[in-house]
Amino acid sequence: MFGFRKTLDIVTLFHKASSPASVRVATLLKQLSANATAGASDQKTPTREQFDLNITEDPPTEDQVKTILEYVGPSRISQIVTGATNEKDALRKFKESSGNFVQPVVVDWNNGKAIAGDNESEILKLLKAQK
Repeated sequence: MFGFRKTLDIVTLFHKASSPASVRVATLLKQLSANATAGASDQKTPTREQFDLNITEDPPTEDQVKTILEYVGPSRISQIVTGATNEKDALRKFKESSGNFVQPVVVDWNNGKAIAGDNESEILKLLKAQK
């Protein structure tokens, strides 16, 4: 009789308003979020399911950085924390200064994915339709 609604996936943009790249990513994510919401009522439109978009200028917590590093894998750690060579080094550099955290970073927490930078095709791939 009563259906349970699935909670929305949470997508976070660690944003830097003074960065043109970050502003482009924020605009893209807002459009994707709006399209997902509009697509929810139009069964003919193939789109990603709705998601909860969180845009923040606050730096991530240390635990969030650890999780993001796990999501991107060892080969992309330096894309998340400037000059880092491994996870331990990245966490040390982040503790020294949250300014070492590269922005923008888009994180899809529910699906375990993250991407740094403003590469639109990579962001679209990260947020591709999930079922």
